[in-house]
Amino acid sequence: MAGRSFRGLQVVAVMRAQDSAVDGSADASRALVAFDPIGRCAEHLETSTFQGWKTWYVDRADDAREIVQREGILVGIAVIDRTMGKDLAQLEALGADGICEWIAIANAESIADSVVRNLVVRLFHDYHTWPVDSIRLRQCIGHAWGKARLRRDAFRDDSQPEQYGMIGRSAPMLALYRRIERIVQVDAPVLIAGESGSGKELVARAIHRHSLRSKGPFVAVNCGAFPSGLIQSELFGHERGAFTGAHQRKTGSIEAASGGVLFLDEIGDLPIEHQVNLLRVLQERIIHRVGSTQAIDVDLRVVAASHVDLQQAVDAGRFREDLHYRLNVLHVEVPPLRDRGADIALLAERLFQRFASERRGNAKGFGDDALRALEAHHWPGNVRELANRVHQAVVMSERRLLSAADLGLASVEDSPGGHSLSHARLSLDRSIIDRSLRMNGNNVTRTARQLGISRVTLHRMLNRLNIRA
Repeated sequence: MAGRSFRGLQVVAVMRAQDSAVDGSADASRALVAFDPIGRCAEHLETSTFQGWKTWYVDRADDAREIVQREGILVGIAVIDRTMGKDLAQLEALGADGICEWIAIANAESIADSVVRNLVVRLFHDYHTWPVDSIRLRQCIGHAWGKARLRRDAFRDDSQPEQYGMIGRSAPMLALYRRIERIVQVDAPVLIAGESGSGKELVARAIHRHSLRSKGPFVAVNCGAFPSGLIQSELFGHERGAFTGAHQRKTGSIEAASGGVLFLDEIGDLPIEHQVNLLRVLQERIIHRVGSTQAIDVDLRVVAASHVDLQQAVDAGRFREDLHYRLNVLHVEVPPLRDRGADIALLAERLFQRFASERRGNAKGFGDDALRALEAHHWPGNVRELANRVHQAVVMSERRLLSAADLGLASVEDSPGGHSLSHARLSLDRSIIDRSLRMNGNNVTRTARQLGISRVTLHRMLNRLNIRA
Protein backbone atom coordinates (compact mmCIF):
# COMPACT_ATOMS: atom_id res chain seq x y z
CA MET A 1 0.00 0.00 0.00
CA ALA A 2 1.38 3.35 -0.98
CA GLY A 3 1.17 6.34 1.35
CA ARG A 4 2.90 9.27 2.99
CA SER A 5 4.28 9.76 6.47
CA PHE A 6 2.75 12.09 9.04
CA ARG A 7 5.53 12.59 11.59
CA GLY A 8 4.82 9.32 13.35
CA LEU A 9 1.04 9.61 13.63
CA GLN A 10 -1.26 7.03 12.16
CA VAL A 11 -4.90 6.79 13.13
CA VAL A 12 -6.96 3.73 12.31
CA ALA A 13 -10.74 4.00 12.70
CA VAL A 14 -12.45 0.63 13.11
CA MET A 15 -16.19 -0.04 13.02
CA ARG A 16 -18.00 -3.28 13.64
CA ALA A 17 -19.10 -4.83 10.36
CA GLN A 18 -21.96 -6.58 12.16
CA ASP A 19 -23.43 -6.05 15.62
CA SER A 20 -23.21 -9.78 16.31
CA ALA A 21 -20.12 -11.84 17.13
CA VAL A 22 -18.01 -9.57 19.32
CA ASP A 23 -15.11 -11.99 18.87
CA GLY A 24 -14.78 -10.80 15.29
CA SER A 25 -16.53 -13.61 13.44
CA ALA A 26 -18.45 -11.26 11.15
CA ASP A 27 -18.65 -12.01 7.45
CA ALA A 28 -15.04 -12.16 6.24
CA SER A 29 -16.09 -11.25 2.69
CA ARG A 30 -16.85 -7.66 3.75
CA ALA A 31 -14.39 -5.21 2.25
CA LEU A 32 -11.51 -3.97 4.40
CA VAL A 33 -10.73 -0.40 3.31
CA ALA A 34 -7.23 0.63 4.43
CA PHE A 35 -5.52 3.99 3.94
CA ASP A 36 -2.14 3.21 5.45
CA PRO A 37 0.25 6.19 5.24
CA ILE A 38 3.29 4.51 6.76
CA GLY A 39 2.49 0.88 6.12
CA ARG A 40 3.33 -0.23 9.61
CA CYS A 41 0.08 -1.99 10.44
CA ALA A 42 -0.04 -3.66 7.04
CA GLU A 43 3.58 -4.74 7.44
CA HIS A 44 3.62 -5.89 11.06
CA LEU A 45 0.07 -7.09 11.79
CA GLU A 46 -1.41 -10.34 10.59
CA THR A 47 -4.01 -9.98 7.86
CA SER A 48 -6.62 -11.58 10.13
CA THR A 49 -6.25 -8.90 12.82
CA PHE A 50 -9.09 -6.74 11.51
CA GLN A 51 -11.10 -9.57 9.98
CA GLY A 52 -14.81 -8.86 10.42
CA TRP A 53 -14.27 -5.14 10.87
CA LYS A 54 -14.82 -2.37 8.36
CA THR A 55 -11.67 -0.29 8.59
CA TRP A 56 -10.51 3.17 7.51
CA TYR A 57 -6.83 4.13 7.55
CA VAL A 58 -6.21 7.88 7.76
CA ASP A 59 -3.16 10.04 8.44
CA ARG A 60 -4.77 13.13 9.95
CA ALA A 61 -6.47 13.46 13.33
CA ASP A 62 -9.18 15.76 11.94
CA ASP A 63 -9.97 13.18 9.24
CA ALA A 64 -10.30 10.55 11.96
CA ARG A 65 -12.67 12.77 13.96
CA GLU A 66 -14.81 13.38 10.87
CA ILE A 67 -15.09 9.65 10.15
CA VAL A 68 -15.82 8.81 13.79
CA GLN A 69 -18.67 11.32 13.92
CA ARG A 70 -20.03 10.56 10.46
CA GLU A 71 -20.00 6.77 10.74
CA GLY A 72 -20.64 6.41 14.47
CA ILE A 73 -17.30 4.68 15.02
CA LEU A 74 -16.95 3.05 18.45
CA VAL A 75 -13.32 1.85 18.36
CA GLY A 76 -10.14 3.53 17.12
CA ILE A 77 -6.46 2.57 16.97
CA ALA A 78 -3.69 5.16 16.99
CA VAL A 79 -0.06 4.39 16.14
CA ILE A 80 2.06 6.94 18.00
CA ASP A 81 5.65 7.60 18.98
CA ARG A 82 7.52 10.24 20.98
CA THR A 83 8.68 12.13 17.86
CA MET A 84 5.18 13.44 17.19
CA GLY A 85 5.71 16.67 19.14
CA LYS A 86 2.82 19.09 18.73
CA ASP A 87 0.76 16.49 16.87
CA LEU A 88 0.09 14.85 20.22
CA ALA A 89 -2.31 17.72 20.91
CA GLN A 90 -4.37 16.74 17.86
CA LEU A 91 -4.55 13.18 19.11
CA GLU A 92 -5.51 14.42 22.58
CA ALA A 93 -8.37 16.44 21.14
CA LEU A 94 -9.50 13.37 19.21
CA GLY A 95 -9.45 11.09 22.24
CA ALA A 96 -11.08 13.56 24.62
CA ASP A 97 -14.26 14.01 22.61
CA GLY A 98 -17.03 11.49 22.00
CA ILE A 99 -17.78 7.91 23.02
CA CYS A 100 -15.17 6.22 20.82
CA GLU A 101 -12.69 4.02 22.73
CA TRP A 102 -9.08 4.37 21.55
CA ILE A 103 -6.27 1.83 21.63
CA ALA A 104 -2.64 2.95 21.29
CA ILE A 105 0.18 1.12 19.54
CA ALA A 106 3.69 2.39 20.25
CA ASN A 107 7.25 1.21 20.66
CA ALA A 108 8.72 0.71 24.11
CA GLU A 109 10.82 3.89 23.89
CA SER A 110 7.73 6.00 23.25
CA ILE A 111 5.81 4.50 26.16
CA ALA A 112 8.79 5.36 28.38
CA ASP A 113 8.43 9.02 27.39
CA SER A 114 6.48 10.89 30.10
CA VAL A 115 4.34 12.92 27.66
CA VAL A 116 3.25 9.87 25.67
CA ARG A 117 2.75 7.81 28.82
CA ASN A 118 0.50 10.44 30.42
CA LEU A 119 -1.53 10.73 27.22
CA VAL A 120 -2.05 6.97 27.07
CA VAL A 121 -3.07 6.78 30.73
CA ARG A 122 -5.60 9.61 30.41
CA LEU A 123 -7.21 8.93 27.06
CA PHE A 124 -6.72 5.36 25.87
CA HIS A 125 -8.64 2.22 26.68
CA ASP A 126 -5.45 0.15 26.38
CA TYR A 127 -2.08 0.13 24.63
CA HIS A 128 0.12 -2.37 22.81
CA THR A 129 3.83 -2.29 22.01
CA TRP A 130 5.61 -3.61 18.95
CA PRO A 131 5.69 -6.46 18.06
CA VAL A 132 1.94 -6.60 18.56
CA ASP A 133 0.23 -9.82 19.63
CA SER A 134 -2.58 -9.91 17.06
CA ILE A 135 -4.77 -12.25 19.10
CA ARG A 136 -4.57 -10.01 22.14
CA LEU A 137 -5.23 -6.93 19.99
CA ARG A 138 -8.36 -8.51 18.49
CA GLN A 139 -9.63 -9.30 21.97
CA CYS A 140 -8.83 -5.78 23.10
CA ILE A 141 -10.76 -4.29 20.15
CA GLY A 142 -13.77 -6.42 21.04
CA HIS A 143 -13.68 -5.35 24.69
CA ALA A 144 -13.27 -1.67 23.78
CA TRP A 145 -16.14 -1.90 21.29
CA GLY A 146 -18.41 -3.47 23.90
CA LYS A 147 -17.59 -0.76 26.43
CA ALA A 148 -18.15 2.03 23.89
CA ARG A 149 -21.45 0.48 22.84
CA LEU A 150 -22.66 0.47 26.45
CA ARG A 151 -21.71 4.14 26.77
CA ARG A 152 -23.40 5.00 23.47
CA ASP A 153 -26.63 3.26 24.51
CA ALA A 154 -26.55 5.11 27.82
CA PHE A 155 -26.65 8.40 25.91
CA ARG A 156 -29.07 7.26 23.21
CA ASP A 157 -32.56 5.96 23.75
CA ASP A 158 -34.19 5.43 20.38
CA SER A 159 -37.62 5.55 21.98
CA GLN A 160 -36.81 9.01 23.35
CA PRO A 161 -35.44 11.10 20.45
CA GLU A 162 -35.97 14.30 22.46
CA GLN A 163 -33.35 15.38 24.97
CA TYR A 164 -32.79 18.75 26.64
CA GLY A 165 -35.82 20.11 24.82
CA MET A 166 -34.25 19.33 21.44
CA ILE A 167 -35.14 16.67 18.90
CA GLY A 168 -32.63 14.43 17.15
CA ARG A 169 -30.62 11.26 17.46
CA SER A 170 -28.03 11.79 14.72
CA ALA A 171 -24.35 11.53 15.64
CA PRO A 172 -23.87 15.34 15.80
CA MET A 173 -26.87 15.68 18.13
CA LEU A 174 -25.71 12.86 20.38
CA ALA A 175 -22.35 14.63 20.64
CA LEU A 176 -24.19 17.87 21.50
CA TYR A 177 -26.17 16.11 24.24
CA ARG A 178 -22.96 14.74 25.75
CA ARG A 179 -21.45 18.20 25.67
CA ILE A 180 -24.43 19.72 27.45
CA GLU A 181 -24.34 16.92 30.02
CA ARG A 182 -20.87 18.05 31.05
CA ILE A 183 -21.55 21.77 30.89
CA VAL A 184 -24.59 21.76 33.17
CA GLN A 185 -22.49 20.31 35.99
CA VAL A 186 -20.30 23.43 36.30
CA ASP A 187 -20.96 27.17 36.50
CA ALA A 188 -18.44 28.62 34.04
CA PRO A 189 -19.25 30.95 31.10
CA VAL A 190 -20.33 29.28 27.87
CA LEU A 191 -19.94 30.39 24.25
CA ILE A 192 -22.38 28.79 21.81
CA ALA A 193 -21.42 28.88 18.13
CA GLY A 194 -23.63 27.95 15.22
CA GLU A 195 -25.36 29.18 12.11
CA SER A 196 -28.45 31.37 12.30
CA GLY A 197 -31.56 29.32 12.93
CA SER A 198 -29.70 26.25 14.19
CA GLY A 199 -31.07 26.45 17.75
CA LYS A 200 -28.48 28.30 19.84
CA GLU A 201 -31.08 29.73 22.23
CA LEU A 202 -32.53 26.25 22.75
CA VAL A 203 -29.09 25.12 23.89
CA ALA A 204 -28.77 28.12 26.21
CA ARG A 205 -32.17 27.40 27.77
CA ALA A 206 -31.24 23.74 28.18
CA ILE A 207 -28.06 24.71 30.03
CA HIS A 208 -30.11 26.93 32.36
CA ARG A 209 -32.93 24.42 32.87
CA HIS A 210 -30.65 21.52 33.81
CA SER A 211 -28.06 23.41 35.86
CA LEU A 212 -27.92 24.39 39.53
CA ARG A 213 -29.30 27.79 38.50
CA SER A 214 -32.54 26.33 37.12
CA LYS A 215 -34.62 28.02 39.84
CA GLY A 216 -33.14 31.41 38.97
CA PRO A 217 -34.17 33.68 36.08
CA PHE A 218 -33.21 33.23 32.44
CA VAL A 219 -32.77 36.67 30.85
CA ALA A 220 -32.13 36.85 27.10
CA VAL A 221 -30.65 39.92 25.43
CA ASN A 222 -30.14 40.28 21.68
CA CYS A 223 -26.98 42.35 21.47
CA GLY A 224 -27.73 43.43 17.91
CA ALA A 225 -31.29 44.59 18.54
CA PHE A 226 -30.58 47.88 20.34
CA PRO A 227 -29.11 51.14 19.10
CA SER A 228 -25.65 51.82 20.50
CA GLY A 229 -26.99 54.62 22.72
CA LEU A 230 -29.44 52.29 24.50
CA ILE A 231 -27.24 49.25 25.08
CA GLN A 232 -25.72 50.62 28.30
CA SER A 233 -29.14 51.27 29.80
CA GLU A 234 -30.50 47.89 28.63
CA LEU A 235 -27.65 45.93 30.18
CA PHE A 236 -26.93 47.94 33.33
CA GLY A 237 -30.18 49.85 33.96
CA HIS A 238 -30.41 53.51 34.89
CA GLU A 239 -31.51 55.84 37.66
CA ARG A 240 -34.34 58.31 37.37
CA GLY A 241 -33.13 61.48 35.69
CA ALA A 242 -29.92 59.89 34.44
CA PHE A 243 -30.66 61.21 30.95
CA THR A 244 -33.48 62.83 29.00
CA GLY A 245 -36.48 60.53 29.07
CA ALA A 246 -35.33 58.56 32.15
CA HIS A 247 -38.50 59.23 34.15
CA GLN A 248 -38.05 56.31 36.53
CA ARG A 249 -35.45 53.82 37.68
CA LYS A 250 -34.91 50.86 35.35
CA THR A 251 -33.39 47.50 36.30
CA GLY A 252 -30.98 46.33 33.62
CA SER A 253 -30.81 42.82 32.17
CA ILE A 254 -27.59 41.97 34.05
CA GLU A 255 -29.11 42.84 37.42
CA ALA A 256 -32.36 41.06 36.52
CA ALA A 257 -30.43 37.87 35.73
CA SER A 258 -28.69 37.75 39.12
CA GLY A 259 -29.12 34.29 40.61
CA GLY A 260 -29.68 32.76 37.19
CA VAL A 261 -28.42 32.93 33.61
CA LEU A 262 -27.81 35.92 31.34
CA PHE A 263 -28.04 34.88 27.69
CA LEU A 264 -26.26 37.30 25.37
CA ASP A 265 -27.46 36.39 21.90
CA GLU A 266 -25.38 37.53 18.91
CA ILE A 267 -22.62 38.77 21.17
CA GLY A 268 -20.52 39.43 18.07
CA ASP A 269 -22.82 42.35 17.25
CA LEU A 270 -22.06 44.15 20.53
CA PRO A 271 -20.22 47.40 19.65
CA ILE A 272 -16.61 47.21 20.73
CA GLU A 273 -16.89 50.37 22.87
CA HIS A 274 -19.40 48.55 25.12
CA GLN A 275 -17.43 45.32 25.35
CA VAL A 276 -15.08 46.61 28.05
CA ASN A 277 -18.04 47.22 30.39
CA LEU A 278 -19.19 43.64 29.96
CA LEU A 279 -15.65 42.41 30.56
CA ARG A 280 -15.60 44.30 33.86
CA VAL A 281 -18.81 42.57 34.94
CA LEU A 282 -17.31 39.15 34.26
CA GLN A 283 -14.16 40.04 36.18
CA GLU A 284 -15.58 41.91 39.18
CA ARG A 285 -19.21 40.72 39.39
CA ILE A 286 -20.47 44.24 40.13
CA ILE A 287 -22.38 46.78 38.08
CA HIS A 288 -23.29 50.47 38.27
CA ARG A 289 -26.58 51.71 36.91
CA VAL A 290 -26.31 54.62 34.48
CA GLY A 291 -26.42 57.80 36.56
CA SER A 292 -25.37 56.08 39.81
CA THR A 293 -22.11 55.45 41.67
CA GLN A 294 -23.58 52.71 43.84
CA ALA A 295 -21.98 49.28 43.24
CA ILE A 296 -24.45 46.41 42.90
CA ASP A 297 -23.25 42.84 43.35
CA VAL A 298 -24.49 40.35 40.77
CA ASP A 299 -24.30 36.57 40.83
CA LEU A 300 -24.96 35.10 37.41
CA ARG A 301 -23.77 32.74 34.73
CA VAL A 302 -23.14 34.24 31.32
CA VAL A 303 -24.04 32.19 28.24
CA ALA A 304 -23.24 33.94 24.96
CA ALA A 305 -24.01 32.94 21.38
CA SER A 306 -22.81 34.08 17.99
CA HIS A 307 -23.30 33.04 14.38
CA VAL A 308 -20.05 34.78 13.42
CA ASP A 309 -16.60 33.37 14.16
CA LEU A 310 -15.46 35.44 17.15
CA GLN A 311 -11.82 34.48 16.65
CA GLN A 312 -11.97 36.01 13.17
CA ALA A 313 -13.70 39.06 14.68
CA VAL A 314 -10.83 39.32 17.17
CA ASP A 315 -8.28 39.10 14.36
CA ALA A 316 -10.17 41.82 12.47
CA GLY A 317 -10.23 44.10 15.53
CA ARG A 318 -14.03 43.97 15.91
CA PHE A 319 -14.05 41.99 19.15
CA ARG A 320 -11.89 42.23 22.26
CA GLU A 321 -9.57 39.29 22.70
CA ASP A 322 -9.75 39.44 26.51
CA LEU A 323 -13.55 39.31 26.41
CA HIS A 324 -13.38 36.38 24.02
CA TYR A 325 -11.22 34.49 26.50
CA ARG A 326 -13.65 35.27 29.33
CA LEU A 327 -16.69 34.08 27.40
CA ASN A 328 -15.15 31.06 25.69
CA VAL A 329 -14.35 29.05 28.82
CA LEU A 330 -16.72 26.30 27.67
CA HIS A 331 -17.50 26.01 23.97
CA VAL A 332 -20.51 24.44 22.26
CA GLU A 333 -20.94 24.03 18.51
CA VAL A 334 -24.55 23.61 17.38
CA PRO A 335 -24.61 21.47 14.19
CA PRO A 336 -26.36 22.85 11.10
CA LEU A 337 -29.47 20.99 9.98
CA ARG A 338 -27.84 19.76 6.76
CA ASP A 339 -25.36 17.70 8.85
CA ARG A 340 -28.06 15.98 10.89
CA GLY A 341 -29.21 13.37 8.37
CA ALA A 342 -32.31 11.47 9.50
CA ASP A 343 -33.13 14.19 12.05
CA ILE A 344 -34.58 16.25 9.21
CA ALA A 345 -37.55 13.91 8.69
CA LEU A 346 -37.96 13.48 12.45
CA LEU A 347 -38.05 17.25 13.00
CA ALA A 348 -40.37 17.79 10.06
CA GLU A 349 -42.83 15.23 11.44
CA ARG A 350 -42.76 16.80 14.91
CA LEU A 351 -43.30 20.27 13.43
CA PHE A 352 -46.13 18.94 11.27
CA GLN A 353 -47.90 17.53 14.32
CA ARG A 354 -47.57 20.85 16.14
CA PHE A 355 -48.85 23.00 13.28
CA ALA A 356 -51.56 20.54 12.18
CA SER A 357 -53.05 20.65 15.68
CA GLU A 358 -53.58 24.40 15.28
CA ARG A 359 -55.99 24.09 12.34
CA ARG A 360 -58.39 21.58 10.85
CA GLY A 361 -57.14 20.59 7.43
CA ASN A 362 -56.80 17.68 5.04
CA ALA A 363 -53.08 17.10 5.49
CA LYS A 364 -52.19 13.85 7.26
CA GLY A 365 -48.44 13.81 6.72
CA PHE A 366 -45.68 13.95 4.09
CA GLY A 367 -45.58 12.24 0.72
CA ASP A 368 -42.50 10.35 -0.43
CA ASP A 369 -41.39 13.13 -2.77
CA ALA A 370 -41.67 15.64 0.09
CA LEU A 371 -39.46 13.51 2.33
CA ARG A 372 -36.88 13.11 -0.42
CA ALA A 373 -36.93 16.84 -1.08
CA LEU A 374 -36.49 17.58 2.63
CA GLU A 375 -33.40 15.38 2.80
CA ALA A 376 -31.93 16.76 -0.44
CA HIS A 377 -32.33 20.45 0.50
CA HIS A 378 -29.25 22.30 1.78
CA TRP A 379 -31.15 24.19 4.56
CA PRO A 380 -29.28 27.50 4.68
CA GLY A 381 -31.85 28.72 7.24
CA ASN A 382 -31.54 25.56 9.35
CA VAL A 383 -34.37 24.56 11.73
CA ARG A 384 -35.97 27.99 11.47
CA GLU A 385 -36.34 27.54 7.71
CA LEU A 386 -37.71 24.02 8.15
CA ALA A 387 -40.34 25.26 10.61
CA ASN A 388 -41.34 28.04 8.22
CA ARG A 389 -41.74 25.71 5.24
CA VAL A 390 -43.71 23.08 7.17
CA HIS A 391 -45.98 25.69 8.76
CA GLN A 392 -46.73 27.28 5.39
CA ALA A 393 -47.44 23.91 3.80
CA VAL A 394 -49.82 22.85 6.60
CA VAL A 395 -51.77 26.11 6.31
CA MET A 396 -51.93 26.40 2.52
CA SER A 397 -52.03 22.84 1.17
CA GLU A 398 -55.28 21.05 0.34
CA ARG A 399 -53.61 17.67 -0.12
CA ARG A 400 -53.80 14.73 2.26
CA LEU A 401 -50.06 14.17 1.87
CA LEU A 402 -47.84 17.23 1.58
CA SER A 403 -45.73 17.36 -1.58
CA ALA A 404 -42.33 18.90 -2.29
CA ALA A 405 -44.15 21.72 -4.08
CA ASP A 406 -46.21 22.42 -0.94
CA LEU A 407 -42.93 22.89 0.92
CA GLY A 408 -41.59 25.18 -1.79
CA LEU A 409 -38.88 22.66 -2.67
CA ALA A 410 -37.87 21.13 -6.00
CA SER A 411 -38.86 17.51 -6.46
CA VAL A 412 -36.02 15.03 -6.81
CA GLU A 413 -38.20 12.62 -8.79
CA ASP A 414 -38.14 12.30 -12.54
CA SER A 415 -40.61 14.55 -14.29
CA PRO A 416 -43.04 12.99 -16.87
CA GLY A 417 -41.06 14.44 -19.76
CA GLY A 418 -37.64 13.39 -18.53
CA HIS A 419 -35.40 14.41 -15.65
CA SER A 420 -36.15 17.28 -13.30
CA LEU A 421 -33.55 20.02 -12.91
CA SER A 422 -32.74 18.77 -9.40
CA HIS A 423 -32.23 15.22 -10.70
CA ALA A 424 -30.02 16.49 -13.52
CA ARG A 425 -27.84 18.37 -11.06
CA LEU A 426 -27.49 15.31 -8.85
CA SER A 427 -26.55 13.17 -11.85
CA LEU A 428 -23.95 15.69 -12.97
CA ASP A 429 -22.47 15.95 -9.46
CA ARG A 430 -22.34 12.17 -9.21
CA SER A 431 -20.60 11.85 -12.58
CA ILE A 432 -17.98 14.51 -11.81
CA ILE A 433 -17.17 13.19 -8.33
CA ASP A 434 -17.07 9.56 -9.45
CA ARG A 435 -14.66 10.38 -12.29
CA SER A 436 -12.44 12.49 -10.01
CA LEU A 437 -12.30 9.70 -7.42
CA ARG A 438 -11.16 7.20 -10.06
CA MET A 439 -8.51 9.63 -11.31
CA ASN A 440 -7.16 10.02 -7.78
CA GLY A 441 -7.25 6.37 -6.81
CA ASN A 442 -10.20 6.91 -4.45
CA ASN A 443 -8.11 9.30 -2.35
CA VAL A 444 -10.64 11.68 -0.79
CA THR A 445 -8.09 14.35 0.11
CA ARG A 446 -6.68 14.61 -3.41
CA THR A 447 -10.18 14.47 -4.92
CA ALA A 448 -11.38 17.33 -2.71
CA ARG A 449 -8.32 19.36 -3.64
CA GLN A 450 -8.90 18.76 -7.36
CA LEU A 451 -12.57 19.75 -7.07
CA GLY A 452 -11.73 22.84 -5.03
CA ILE A 453 -13.85 21.88 -2.01
CA SER A 454 -13.10 20.81 1.57
CA ARG A 455 -12.97 17.18 2.66
CA VAL A 456 -16.00 17.77 4.89
CA THR A 457 -18.01 19.05 1.93
CA LEU A 458 -16.90 16.15 -0.23
CA HIS A 459 -17.86 13.59 2.43
CA ARG A 460 -21.26 15.25 2.74
CA MET A 461 -21.77 15.02 -1.03
CA LEU A 462 -20.62 11.39 -1.07
CA ASN A 463 -23.25 10.53 1.53
CA ARG A 464 -25.97 12.48 -0.29
CA LEU A 465 -25.12 10.86 -3.64
CA ASN A 466 -24.62 7.39 -2.11
CA ILE A 467 -21.06 7.11 -3.45
CA ARG A 468 -18.57 4.97 -1.53
CA ALA A 469 -14.90 5.97 -1.72
